[in-house]
Amino acid sequence: MKVTDFDFNLPEELIAQHPMEKRDEARLMVMNKENGEIEHKVFKDIIDYLEPGDCIVLNDTRVLPARLIGSKEGTGGKIEFLLLKRVDKDTWETLVKPGKRAQIGTRFVFGDGELKAEVIGLGEEGSRIVKFEYEGIFEEVLDKLGQMPLPPYITERLEDKEMYQTVYSREQGSAAAPTAGLHFTKELLEKIEGKGVSIAFLTLHVGLGTFRPVKVENIEEHNMHAEYYCMSKATADIINKTKENGKNVIAVGTTSCRTLETIGDESGKVREQSGWTDIFIFPGYKYKVVDKLITNFHLPQSTLIMLVSALAGKENVMNAYETAVREKYKFFSFGDAMFVK
Repeated sequence: MKVTDFDFNLPEELIAQHPMEKRDEARLMVMNKENGEIEHKVFKDIIDYLEPGDCIVLNDTRVLPARLIGSKEGTGGKIEFLLLKRVDKDTWETLVKPGKRAQIGTRFVFGDGELKAEVIGLGEEGSRIVKFEYEGIFEEVLDKLGQMPLPPYITERLEDKEMYQTVYSREQGSAAAPTAGLHFTKELLEKIEGKGVSIAFLTLHVGLGTFRPVKVENIEEHNMHAEYYCMSKATADIINKTKENGKNVIAVGTTSCRTLETIGDESGKVREQSGWTDIFIFPGYKYKVVDKLITNFHLPQSTLIMLVSALAGKENVMNAYETAVREKYKFFSFGDAMFVK
């Protein structure tokens, strides 16, 4: 299967630049994965498609304000850091721009010297291993000095950092938001629970590898970057009970989906577990745990559109995307949603 099989024409004006004022009033495309039939709704209508006994699985990761703007010690040359992955307490794998200013041994300063950094090694694909120096708690320093690491296709500055967090985020560690979850409000979640639908949480810290383009022609040759995940016994019990009762497990977002499919055995059972996943889901993959999926509209030729195609069929998904463009749905992180039922 070729990467070009997942291409479509996306006009630039359909890329959402800012979040909805009311999260649950984004548009919702509902697609039947069996026959490809499409309905056009509003996101809060999602409750009409959930049945008592079903379970929705949410990724409770919280985005770090991982973008740091600073200067090179001595010369004052401007530098931009993007924190990718914690190596240990004060050491991070980091993308640095411009990279030529970040040779091993180079030091940088952020804020009024509240945070300093030294490049101590080289990472994968041009990243740098950086050791930070500070007083107090790193997360508090980062919260003060860091900016949200918005994707490059969002060019407007985000005034309220919380708009790039889900309302249920709690476990800090992501380089990007699990964006399907941005549509939920606390009130909508309460209504869903009131209908008899279980709500379960897991954690997958989203890395930038999720969004890296597929650079090989044959998609089977693409390698995913590993991301850290964690599932509690309480969540595993909810999911297994849902399966045993013949009800639906609905993944909210591709991150929840990938975590569930990583942990699930051939019978669809899951267990308490943590680790690293580099699972790549594309057409031909047989889903074990996930029955239905809530997701956003993704980049052409991306691993994310391939994951959705594995669940709903490539023809159905590509037709849905052509419909979304024609109907002027908004795409990507702050865009509209799709429910694959």
